[in-house]
Amino acid sequence: MEEQGSSIAKRLATLISGLVECMCFAGIIFGWASFVYVLKDLHYFEDWCVPGANETANSTQDVDCSAQDEQLSLIFTIGSFMNNFMTFPTGYIFDRFGTTVARLLAISLYTCGTLLIAFSTAATALILFPALSFLSIGGILLILTNMQVGNLFGKHRSTIITLYNGAFDSSSAVFLVIKLLYERGLTLQAMFLFITACSAWHLVRTFFLLPWSHIPYPLPLGYTYGLSCQKRSRSYRTHEEKRPSCSPWEEEVADSDNMHSDPALNDTDVRTKVIVDKAESGTAPGSKERTVMSFRNCVFSKLFFWQLVWLSVMQLRHYLFIGTLNPMLEHMAAGDAKLVSTYTNAFAFTQLCGVLCAPWNGLILDRHKRRQKTEGNDKGMLDSLADLRSCVLSLAITVLQCVGFSICASISVLPVQYATFILQVLSRSFLYGGNAAFLSIAFPLEHFGKLYGLVMGLSAVVSLLQYPCFSLIKGPLNGNPFYVSVQTPLSLPLCVTLALWQAVPHRAFC
Repeated sequence: MEEQGSSIAKRLATLISGLVECMCFAGIIFGWASFVYVLKDLHYFEDWCVPGANETANSTQDVDCSAQDEQLSLIFTIGSFMNNFMTFPTGYIFDRFGTTVARLLAISLYTCGTLLIAFSTAATALILFPALSFLSIGGILLILTNMQVGNLFGKHRSTIITLYNGAFDSSSAVFLVIKLLYERGLTLQAMFLFITACSAWHLVRTFFLLPWSHIPYPLPLGYTYGLSCQKRSRSYRTHEEKRPSCSPWEEEVADSDNMHSDPALNDTDVRTKVIVDKAESGTAPGSKERTVMSFRNCVFSKLFFWQLVWLSVMQLRHYLFIGTLNPMLEHMAAGDAKLVSTYTNAFAFTQLCGVLCAPWNGLILDRHKRRQKTEGNDKGMLDSLADLRSCVLSLAITVLQCVGFSICASISVLPVQYATFILQVLSRSFLYGGNAAFLSIAFPLEHFGKLYGLVMGLSAVVSLLQYPCFSLIKGPLNGNPFYVSVQTPLSLPLCVTLALWQAVPHRAFC
């Protein structure tokens, strides 16, 4: 009983510490609008500003800083591109070499990024390009290795995955904290050196609260992971150790999978145990071994393709909004710096709510999935198809949120932007959490890291369109984003069609 209690405590510690890690570090690049305010005040890329065309000898100098805005937007474009594009190779590293190797790489990249920013100046502003890329790649690896924590909690798996994605979204508020502390006198160098020192926290989690390889699903009974101060004897087991765990998530796994394993089983033994179990089950008369779809077949399935299109359309809209928020607010506020700062802070504060919004999507998925399974069992439907159908409501809600956010963003009235900020954080939380949960449901867990990385990497190629869109806004459209913003609502029929299409059972589904 004591061992069971310590196991539950360790899992909760893993969950909570991972939540803090994702919320404070993983996706800080998406608080770019707040960070741009600081960089401009520190005169980064100010030499790109030129005198305005209407400048006269007796008037106040009118400075055109659109080239400065373009350089800052380019940094975000490349950083957000790397955040997605590098997810595929990092996902392969995670699948191939396991959690510890992937996290050590993530910590190294993240530390390099924070050090580059800490020692950057206006004269060396160009090092922001690699710095933000390192932060992006390191951050996506951190969340990728944390999403498997959902496997520890059985029937709450989708909720945990979306919760971590919500924490990733909320981490964009870190740049707001940096902006507020900067306005109160702290230097950029001091703040980023502190973030660098927090790498010790990541190392502690890597070795003590996460496995060397992966957390399996379904979870074997008595599964342990991470370093521990005590080692149990495998030759002697008490009555309590032999009993199945009474935790609600383990009860479900035990009932659904009927897996009986050594209570001393740890993450390094799991792969061997699964192979042995498969071999034994294959020798039993009438046994039927589960066939797993190959990675190639998953990638070339229609289901994966339409999920990619669905994600790419809405992600481009979000990236364009974040990258152009500062110049858009300056345009609406007629250059009032105080007003721009107020709305920038409001936007950053709403990002904190991402961790509260994302679990709603997971709850919708988990609850709808249980209902679909109950109805499916009555109709003789496979559990896998019931799981797939449970995603339809989540996908449709995500589309409607994105359309509402785009409509509000296209209205050039400052007070309306409060509604835009709320809808944007809701849509973004549902988008990424739902995408990760959908991939974990629709495809084999063996390929999750690679498929998640591939879909994010390919969608990153589409996200590069944000830079020409930004140039279009700053050039021919004279800073008015209306005609670009209105394009997303026009894609409503396509997105809804794709969301509903994924509800139809497909033979390509595993």
